Amino acid sequence: MQNGWSRFPAERAVAQWAAAARVIAQDAMRDPAEQARWLRCGGTWFVGVDTLPNGPDGAVAQSGPVQGRALEAARGLYGDLALHRGQVSVTYPGYPRPSPDESEAAFRYRRNRDAAHVDGLLAVGAERRRMLKERHAYILGLPLTETGPGASPMVVWEGSHHIMRDMFTKALAERPETDWADIDLTEIYQACRRQVFETCTRVEIVASPGEAYLVHRFALHGVAPWAEGASAPPEGRMIAYFRPELPSGNRDWLELP
Repeated sequence: MQNGWSRFPAERAVAQWAAAARVIAQDAMRDPAEQARWLRCGGTWFVGVDTLPNGPDGAVAQSGPVQGRALEAARGLYGDLALHRGQVSVTYPGYPRPSPDESEAAFRYRRNRDAAHVDGLLAVGAERRRMLKERHAYILGLPLTETGPGASPMVVWEGSHHIMRDMFTKALAERPETDWADIDLTEIYQACRRQVFETCTRVEIVASPGEAYLVHRFALHGVAPWAEGASAPPEGRMIAYFRPELPSGNRDWLELP
């Protein structure tokens, strides 16, 4: 992933899995408890963390496990990690809209900068200090609905994973692995984000069911606002994401490719 992400052509097994996962995901999304928990941004984004009731191989209902060249590539780099319950991220026309649980500054960043972030670097405490609380191996995106360009695709800044890797290496390499989760990375992370915005190309990843894409764990990425006139089915733009975590107790998150 020289650019920080790769898209893989459509495969029959991936399309079959996506069709099964779409049905199961829609059932979960109709659950009032799931809606109350995950519907954000004025009703334009269903966050859907852990919404997909898949097994550790990704299987849902009669779909069989997640397969395909994207997952094979990830396993070749990071090993055969168990898959968590998948996130089903759904956006609707109008995304993003303001919401009471988001500050004006956060909304502007979401609208103007796609809420760009590096996964696992969470906002902690009242001051929202950025700390490494989760160590994902990679991001695997599996589209579940057919949409046109502009329907809030994932956005990646190409080459940003190199800049972020340098930042994390500078901040963490000389510290014990057991300390990483408690190191405040806020200022150095924000400075690196600014560098990425100034120097890296922003790319929108538009993909269809049957296709898949991998995003590097250090890549700065986000979700684009819904463009006027973008096409999508009534259930919205649906994408299933898997971000298997690397085991703690080692330095793999920092040192693997």
